[in-house]
Amino acid sequence: MPHASFDADLDPEPILDPEFIQYLEDREFDLIFPEDVRKFSVVHWTPISVARQAARFLVATPPTRVLDIGCGPGKFCAIGATTTEGHFTGVEQREIFVRAGLQMIRSYGVPRVNLIHANVTEIPFGDFDAFYFFNPFAENLWHSSRMDLEVKIGPEIYSQYTDHVRRELSKLREGTRVVTYWSDGEEMPDGYELVGSTFCDHLKMWVKRRGGGHMEASDQAVSPR
Repeated sequence: MPHASFDADLDPEPILDPEFIQYLEDREFDLIFPEDVRKFSVVHWTPISVARQAARFLVATPPTRVLDIGCGPGKFCAIGATTTEGHFTGVEQREIFVRAGLQMIRSYGVPRVNLIHANVTEIPFGDFDAFYFFNPFAENLWHSSRMDLEVKIGPEIYSQYTDHVRRELSKLREGTRVVTYWSDGEEMPDGYELVGSTFCDHLKMWVKRRGGGHMEASDQAVSPR
């Protein structure tokens, strides 16, 4: 697969003010994208309210580097970068989404966002401090979730990617933060503590502890910092 990186900070002057994104509702945000991209929004893109809370938890300090695995057109990255002072990188294997996200980032002048057209197995997890995971491999298990015929899918692909993420997360330093959304937690290795959850337990917040395991947490408000 081609490995292309598109950094919004290198683009020409923005057409619109990035602060405008802060006032958009999900349906309005979706209209930024062409129909062949926004038609996937309801199932595949993170709601703005969820993205804000997830980003605030992940960005413990301003220099935090966040990786969004399976970023689509960069919605979570854009919301995260306009909500916090973190640096957001999204990896996505469908070029059409990366191109649409790049156009959105350019148009609104969203800072500190990098979109990469690549496979997750090509990304060095050690370059990041925190990770966002909105069940990006689900289409490999559920036929109804399949977006197109561009990429190969199947249960064996799901296992391959999930095992890869779990293995890479296990190598990271103490204090690494992860947020999972609509995930069964298969990608989370031992050593990460579930410190809280919200949105009916669909949004879960994890921190790597020294020798820690999985701790159950109920639906509760969690401090973002």
